[in-house]
Amino acid sequence: MAHNLNFNEDTQKHAFFSVKEKAWHGLGTIIDSYPTSAEALKFAGLDYTVVKRPLFTLDNLNNEFRQGEILQAEAGVAVPNFFATMRTDTEHVLGVVGKDYSVVQNIDAFSFFDSIVGGGDGIQYETAGALGKGERIFITAKLPSYIRVGADDLIEQYLFLTTSHDGGGSITAAFTPVRIVCNNTLNAAMRNHKNAVRIRHSSGAGDRLKQAHTLMCISSNLAGEMEDIFNHWATVRISDTEVKKLVQVAMAPNKEVLKKLQQGSDDENSAVYRNIVEDVYSYAMGNHTQQMPTTAGTVFGAYNAVTGYFQNVRRFKDGEAKFKSITEGTAKQRAQVAFDLCGEFASKGSLQFN
Repeated sequence: MAHNLNFNEDTQKHAFFSVKEKAWHGLGTIIDSYPTSAEALKFAGLDYTVVKRPLFTLDNLNNEFRQGEILQAEAGVAVPNFFATMRTDTEHVLGVVGKDYSVVQNIDAFSFFDSIVGGGDGIQYETAGALGKGERIFITAKLPSYIRVGADDLIEQYLFLTTSHDGGGSITAAFTPVRIVCNNTLNAAMRNHKNAVRIRHSSGAGDRLKQAHTLMCISSNLAGEMEDIFNHWATVRISDTEVKKLVQVAMAPNKEVLKKLQQGSDDENSAVYRNIVEDVYSYAMGNHTQQMPTTAGTVFGAYNAVTGYFQNVRRFKDGEAKFKSITEGTAKQRAQVAFDLCGEFASKGSLQFN
């Protein structure tokens, strides 16, 4: 199975580190203790710089070609207002960007986390890495506090940052109870709450990133709200039949499937969808994490079943596909639907096919 972690030919290492737990197919550097930001930068292979360079194209008059192969390049035509982003250590082209695009160096991405605690020990770097040729990076750091559900169910809290050097997206810093690319905790999504900060790669992006520590306040508020919600859900009972119904709705890929469910014609839905539902339901009924007092037969357990399926059961094409699905794709969307459904059941005691 592919992983798409960047592999540095010079160092012969994959651009990834993780504390204690293996991830991304066991590749990268596994360390025993939490590193400083400077150490994390090196362990993850992110200690490179990116520059913008003028973009040129060849012309047909002054260059020789043979069956699509360039034999000799004597002249180039400048492409106005566009630039190539390149790694200075490998000379790899990472992407094509416009004149207003501002490079945010990897070291500046770590400054976001350091600004939260003033470089102290309150935040712990857990994972970081680069994908492709180094065009996309990610960092996760654990906060010192937990979300406590019941007496013994502790959900760790993380801050996550991802950015790209290819012009393909903004800098995103978010609060999440997910240790990226590892199989634990939940993927919580909360509608009507701003739990992320997004910064465009424009002039002053680095300075704005340093001020994004305001997310710490957001994460603190969200953590308190989530703890209240999850503890309430842990007291609300739900039957196995209703769990199955919730899973069917949460995993429905489109409105047509929901319509068929509403009409009681589940057998007409695709075998792929039915198998997914069975896998999630089996996880809800049989996984050891679902046998705790807070999860067994509760709405919190139903929610945990949907998010746990994507973390621990669902097979993805590669590590990057899982990463994208959980942070911004299908897994996050399904978790949001499950969150809404659990909220509906907790308040009304039933579910409706909408």
